[in-house]
Amino acid sequence: MATSATVSSFTTTKIIEKQPESPLQMAWRRLRRHKMAMFGLALLFALVLYVTVGTLVFSEDFANYNDVTIKLRGPSAEHPFGTDAIGRDILARTMYGGQISIIVALLAVTISLIVGVLVGAFAGYYGGIVDSSLMRFTEAMLNIPQLLLLIFCAKFLSDKINNFELIGREFSGSLIVIILIIGFTSWMYLARIVRSSFLSLKNNEYITAARAIGVKNRQIIFRHILPNALAPIIVAATLGIANAILLEAYVSFLGLGVRQPTATWGNMLEDANRYLATAPQIWIFPGLLILLTVLAINFIGDGLRDALDPRTLTE
Repeated sequence: MATSATVSSFTTTKIIEKQPESPLQMAWRRLRRHKMAMFGLALLFALVLYVTVGTLVFSEDFANYNDVTIKLRGPSAEHPFGTDAIGRDILARTMYGGQISIIVALLAVTISLIVGVLVGAFAGYYGGIVDSSLMRFTEAMLNIPQLLLLIFCAKFLSDKINNFELIGREFSGSLIVIILIIGFTSWMYLARIVRSSFLSLKNNEYITAARAIGVKNRQIIFRHILPNALAPIIVAATLGIANAILLEAYVSFLGLGVRQPTATWGNMLEDANRYLATAPQIWIFPGLLILLTVLAINFIGDGLRDALDPRTLTE
């Protein structure tokens, strides 16, 4: 009898000591069970190390140094990824080019997040004529082919901005154009997602109570509703990074993206079509890095979508 009481007391104590998980802890637990998402995280971490730590080994001057006497060389001990059409080391250029490709994607997604969240939040919260006007504008933007608009703007605007120096590096002026165009043409789907979240959340009791005690609309939008709509926004932002990397690669492959002297994975492929058979190293390595990065981000996005799903978050 005493033994039974002791076991019962011990069990009760253990139950009391166990703290309930927060939504963030539950999401992390679910994400860890998603094998492909964890593989994507590991792969993305390795790629980030490659483009950051690698630039501590090779200088940018070395990455941009050309020696036509060794052009189109295959992989060797001196140049593990070989050399390009003017004798530049492909390994070093993929490191510096990867930095720019990722930075372009992150900045473009930041712009699209700001625009998409603001448009979706105001449309969903205020409704009525505000909602109708913003959604008609969003639908009009959706009807414009993004890639066509990107190519058109890159063609006629890239030469308008001069090259500039930042943190000791020289960047092409077209870098700014590509970031702005991708950012301002990628927010529409996110705006619709945010709007639908606001429409479902704005009539909850805690929002009604906030209005009743005189909380300003701005505070309700950004402090009460938006934090509860972060899950789909995080997923959309993650997948948007992969899309931005691909868009930059598209236009750079056509010769309209980020231009020299700034290297990106995309513009490294620009001349590759002339050497598909004779010098495959020119396109294999930057192309493979783009593929691995996009796959890793998509795996992470799929895992986040499952982990942050409010319908299964309590499992």
